[in-house]
Amino acid sequence: MILVTGGAGFIGGNFVLDWLAQSNEPIVNLDKLTYAGNLETLAGLQGDARHIFVQGDIGDKTLVAELLQTHRPRAVVNFAAESHVDRSIHGPEDFILTNVVGTFRLLETVRHYWLSLGDEDKAAFRLLHVSTDEVYGSLAPDAAAFTEDHVYEPNSPYSASKAASDHLVRAWHHTYGLPVLTTNCSNNYGPYHFPEKLIPLMIVNALAGKPLPVYGDGMQIRDWLYVQDHCSAIRTVLDKGRLGETYNVGGWNEQPNIEIVRLICRLLDELRPRADGLSYATQITHVTDRPGHDRRYAIDARKIERELGWKPAETFETGIRKTVAWYLAHPDWVANVQSGSYRDWVSHHYGASVAA
Repeated sequence: MILVTGGAGFIGGNFVLDWLAQSNEPIVNLDKLTYAGNLETLAGLQGDARHIFVQGDIGDKTLVAELLQTHRPRAVVNFAAESHVDRSIHGPEDFILTNVVGTFRLLETVRHYWLSLGDEDKAAFRLLHVSTDEVYGSLAPDAAAFTEDHVYEPNSPYSASKAASDHLVRAWHHTYGLPVLTTNCSNNYGPYHFPEKLIPLMIVNALAGKPLPVYGDGMQIRDWLYVQDHCSAIRTVLDKGRLGETYNVGGWNEQPNIEIVRLICRLLDELRPRADGLSYATQITHVTDRPGHDRRYAIDARKIERELGWKPAETFETGIRKTVAWYLAHPDWVANVQSGSYRDWVSHHYGASVAA
């Protein structure tokens, strides 16, 4: 048995589905079900005794302690986080409460559980904390990619809150001996991605005939990681990672945002052509850049390959085609996550014409 936190979100939900597709080891899935948590992602697990879903907050020490004592997991995988830069700019308090205070409370509750275990179970126990490359800040165009030794230089409330959580995890290992592992991943994409992030937003807006909002000149560069590759990396680190270590997980796929958008348009032109025969690229609209927008992230994932034998299976070309095809095949999922509050949020950030 393992306990997964945030397992109804994008990456967490994919991890739960992927884990149970490859293993009969049960999962207790704790998720607060904020706007980005979606039980429809897990609909295929309904009635599956290997999946126990509990709605709740990682900051609820009483609930987490009860789950730990009842189910006696051998590991905790922590995906639970507020995770969108734009939202953190306009509402940073939620990010501090979940990513900093919530992580602290989770660490303390897990530590007390771990101390109660017998020697064999105590030695085998792991807590894996899932983090982001954004804690490292922004890279110059010609700078080497982020390694695990790169100095933390977060530039947004989101990345600062994740940096704080990483430091707490490290401190609980060095101070209390808690057996932790940390992964810092690059930008994920793939099925079940909430359409506030670049790739799903572009797909959904394109199909709806709406503008495709691109910040500034669109030359912000990111390293893109297919979500199922990320899931396999997490399983690998949980199984073989060295205690107290950090592993960067990337897709070796640096791409400017504007090129991502143009590629999505080309794929949609091929797979779902517009009725008027025009390219979806005619919908691209440049909008005012957001404050403190990092220009480039890039992950050096050689450590996880060298030490643990993991590398991504997908190229960006294969992964993005799978992603576009998934959204075309699942319009009901998309429609059901686009609530009124979501449309209000898009209007606030990108303008009313984008959300209309």
